[in-house]
Amino acid sequence: MAGDSVVLSRRLKSLADMVSHGKRVVDVGCDHGFLSIYLVQQGISPGILAMDVRKGPLSRAQEHIAEYGLENYIETRLSDGLLEYKAGEAQSLVCAGMGGRLMMKILSESGEKAKALEELILQPQSELPAFRKFLRTEGYLTLDENIVCEDGKFYFLFKVRFDPAAVQKEVFYDDDKSRIYEKYGRLLLERRHPVLREYLEYMIGTAKQIEEKLLNNQAERAKKRLSEVRAEIADLKAALAGFYEQGSI
Repeated sequence: MAGDSVVLSRRLKSLADMVSHGKRVVDVGCDHGFLSIYLVQQGISPGILAMDVRKGPLSRAQEHIAEYGLENYIETRLSDGLLEYKAGEAQSLVCAGMGGRLMMKILSESGEKAKALEELILQPQSELPAFRKFLRTEGYLTLDENIVCEDGKFYFLFKVRFDPAAVQKEVFYDDDKSRIYEKYGRLLLERRHPVLREYLEYMIGTAKQIEEKLLNNQAERAKKRLSEVRAEIADLKAALAGFYEQGSI
């Protein structure tokens, strides 16, 4: 197996594509280690520190690393987030496949360790508006953002670095525009990313189905939920309109 190349899923391949060449990587939540293996095999990274909080997945990662003959290039370490990572061991961080709230907790608790890294490649599974706001308020500049669809599920990916001075220089938007950007991603909207358009259309369809079910429900809780759904539809349509108008959102 040492001569074979790992084939990644679309989501993991998109993460790998965001990693700058030549940087040592700390892979937080490495699971079975295939992303770490791919980064070394493709010559993207000269060395990886693959970490996971769970012994089972880390053990499987160790087995896969050995099967591919990459023990000299990939070190494994049991760690809760960046707890066992020592500042300076890597220049790039990859953290994916976990909820946005947990990812924010990891970045917050790691403090200066995360902020000292040259780049962070992040793929939160949930709480995206809150996650984007967290990045901005914590001084992380978004260098790139991507969205991929795999097996009918949409995944948002971020490439950021700590740069509070640059974040402060970003253009200030009115409340409506800021809300749209935090929900769906400024860079994705400005680039009119085709997969984001698919996402927006899908979410509008889903929200309209919920709206239809709530229309004849006179309970106060249902009325409140209907108002929230209609507000969400309005934001989705505002974001989608930018794909058909001159200029950006």
